[in-house]
Amino acid sequence: MEYQFEVVILPVSDVDRSLTFYKEQLGFHLDVDYGPRPDFRVVQLTPPGSACSVQIGVGITDAQPGSVKGLYLVVADLQAACAELAGRGVDVGEIRHKAPVETWQGGFEPGVDPERRDYASFAEFTDPDGNVWMLQERGFRSA
Repeated sequence: MEYQFEVVILPVSDVDRSLTFYKEQLGFHLDVDYGPRPDFRVVQLTPPGSACSVQIGVGITDAQPGSVKGLYLVVADLQAACAELAGRGVDVGEIRHKAPVETWQGGFEPGVDPERRDYASFAEFTDPDGNVWMLQERGFRSA
């Protein structure tokens, strides 16, 4: 049996503002925007290259806007991803890496991991409501 993880619901306070952020600033693809009545609307967006989507809307969750933490977007080049998002107006935090990687116990140092090891480098940003996203590097290949 296969179990495919496909959707995460994000609680937001303003669907149109969030739609603009995810589509225009993050570059997510708009899959669905369905609102048959004022008290129900579902908007589904998918990050480029991802098999998992996010849904925002009205009447789809009772969670507090901004309450989702620890969403990961995995990228092959963290520095390039941060620069791209910053160029689109996303306030991306400083890049940091696990230290020491070999015996990591929760500590970090500034910048990307010097050896560009998988799962070792991170940067964080939030959506307009405060839902927290983490960028994580995996699969870096130098040019």
